[in-house]
Amino acid sequence: MMARAIMIQGTGSNVGKSLLVAGLARAYVRRGLRVAPFKPQNMSNNAAVTPEGGEIGRAQALQARAARRAPHTDMNPVLLKPETDTGAQVIVQGKRRGTQGAGSFMRDKTGLLEAALESFHRLAADADLVLIEGAGSPAETNLRKNDIANMGFACAAKVPVVIAGDIHRGGVIAQIVGTHAVLEPQDLERVAGFMVNRFRGDISLFDAGRDDIAARTGWPSLGVVPWFWDAWKLPAEDMMDIASRKGGACKVVVPQLERMANFDDLDPLAAEPAVTVEIVPPGRALPGDADLVIIPGSKSTIGDLAYLRAQGWDIDILAHYRRGGHVLGLCGGYQMLGQTIDDPEGVDGRPGKVDGLGLLDVHTVMAGEKRVTLTEAVTRDGNLPVNGYEIHMGRTEGADCNRAWLDIDGRAEGAASADGRVKGSYLHGLFSADAFRASVLASLGAESQAGYEDGVEDTLDALADHLERHMDLDGLLQLAQDVRT
Repeated sequence: MMARAIMIQGTGSNVGKSLLVAGLARAYVRRGLRVAPFKPQNMSNNAAVTPEGGEIGRAQALQARAARRAPHTDMNPVLLKPETDTGAQVIVQGKRRGTQGAGSFMRDKTGLLEAALESFHRLAADADLVLIEGAGSPAETNLRKNDIANMGFACAAKVPVVIAGDIHRGGVIAQIVGTHAVLEPQDLERVAGFMVNRFRGDISLFDAGRDDIAARTGWPSLGVVPWFWDAWKLPAEDMMDIASRKGGACKVVVPQLERMANFDDLDPLAAEPAVTVEIVPPGRALPGDADLVIIPGSKSTIGDLAYLRAQGWDIDILAHYRRGGHVLGLCGGYQMLGQTIDDPEGVDGRPGKVDGLGLLDVHTVMAGEKRVTLTEAVTRDGNLPVNGYEIHMGRTEGADCNRAWLDIDGRAEGAASADGRVKGSYLHGLFSADAFRASVLASLGAESQAGYEDGVEDTLDALADHLERHMDLDGLLQLAQDVRT
């Protein structure tokens, strides 16, 4: 059977494309189809690690899970990881190609469309249906030249497109009709329909609006999807999606770093009824009643350490520790907790050496190959299993590494202060392990009440049910076209 494909593009960023593809993947795989998610180009510092040791966007890893298949680098062949406002690390088919400025990337995308098409066709060879997600919006006409994320890819791969609008932000009729108005003729030919996402209230009140969009564009409607209230239970990819989560008395506080990365580390804690996770934005002090302060990962460790100090959060963290509080640093946050960070080759930015927060007696050198791997570990004090992943540059050594609190196949991982209240590790995904999370919460005087992985599975099924009720999934499948090489 030849694979079919269809692409979901949006009228803008954060209209819900990623969750729509995840929900559709779970819905169609439950119907017996072999489904593969695909996003030709993504921009995110919240990366996932694939079994072959490559990097893809976190959303594509979630979509792979929804499709009940292992994540693969072909699912997101081009990943941009912003390091500054105008530059990003470029990952191609899972491997780091280098760092490019925004202007340079726009001018020179040599080989990227070819890589995207190669990955797409490999996925199609082992699937019945490829669900493709666009990035941003095809209405950004200034980005159309050399585009590989939206219509550029759709035209090259000859796949049909459904335009998704977000009614929650208002003006959804203008969003979709305006997109129709600015698309070039060859791009309009690719559009097979539209849908409206994130409706609140009585859907029948939008019947006239839906019909108006159809009349003005000539596109059929695939549905009006109400707000999915449990979306927060699924791992978020975009910084704009992270939010504080009000729960119980145990308070976990996280400074929102400028280049914060892999913040899905926080999702299992946010799912706990006994825990309140507070993301502290710039300009606000860290609250004094925290039980645990987590310094998260960062795509620019030295830059984010300076940012942390500029907010006065270094003073807040030291005060929290003096009051008897606990501190955990993950990846870049672990490096910040040490005595020094030395970057002689400028792999994290400008070459140089800076002082850390001094809460751990360790020193980090930013050098060597980037480590990207899935990791299985156990805690040294209770032999609790932890499955996670590593994505980092640099090596950390020092006296507090002699108090490593994780073991990875006989290799010591992490560091801890003498009193055990400050810990650091390169391992992401720690809190997804129920037993480990329960142990940490117990040390803070709280009780774990959630099974995180089961909760994610239940939420994916609920999302698929939601889309089955409110979208024309049979019609969408009929619009999908055979993949042509």
